[in-house]
Amino acid sequence: MRKNPMDILFLSMVWGSALITLMTLIFLVGHILINGVPYITPSLFELTYTSQNVSLLPSLITTIFSILISLSVSVPFGIFTAIYLVEYAKKGNILVRIIRVTVETLAGIPSIIYGLFGMLFFVTYLGWGFSLLAGSLTLSMMTLPLIIRTTEESLKSVPDSYREGSFALGAGRLRTVFRIVLPSAAPGILSGVILSIGRIIGETAAMIATAGTVVRIPESVFQSSRTLAVHMWALSSEGFHIDQAYATAVVLLVVVVCINTFASAIAKRLRGCNY
Repeated sequence: MRKNPMDILFLSMVWGSALITLMTLIFLVGHILINGVPYITPSLFELTYTSQNVSLLPSLITTIFSILISLSVSVPFGIFTAIYLVEYAKKGNILVRIIRVTVETLAGIPSIIYGLFGMLFFVTYLGWGFSLLAGSLTLSMMTLPLIIRTTEESLKSVPDSYREGSFALGAGRLRTVFRIVLPSAAPGILSGVILSIGRIIGETAAMIATAGTVVRIPESVFQSSRTLAVHMWALSSEGFHIDQAYATAVVLLVVVVCINTFASAIAKRLRGCNY
């Protein structure tokens, strides 16, 4: 079949955009690996940070703690809010409109604004100081809009026939939501959680303003510490350990890939169970 010139033009634009994106990704990953892999040494994984070894292990542990604390707050609130918006709220409800406008607004606020709020409220007003808890709660506020939106769209994608079949068998709304709707929407919800983890791992401005930059393994959630992203920023800004900053970027990249691979495997298993 003869193709319209406009079809050829748009097809070329699609292939060109995909190729540019792929080449950019290959360049970034290759640049990080080439400059960082040769400088990954055992000293980078010592328990105690010094100006000689610039160990990243304390920051890696802090990153894991911040992910767990942030998600333990944002995921339940985000999922329950989305359930209310989709399953319980009446159409045209003013409260629903207010919530959705608020969520969309919060999703577009720069991270430094969240950091400023976290510093004024958690650090100063509540008196927690620069701490892991203050930083993690600030991150939970940043990821909450993303989890709400992705969960809401995942719940909407579940066919109404699932709900109707459950109601016809005598199940109530609560049982239908938790036994039928949520398992069917679980892969989409997990995708939102994965995106949230990526934002938590890569955040620097908000963590500097709330958690501080102290390099140590936190013994309490009220102690100051730094994540891997902040650690990499600190090394690169000082200018004395650029090679170690690249090595930290490699470790950060590996952590993100491992988390995404693990989450994708869970999502595939959930899809298989649903079918």
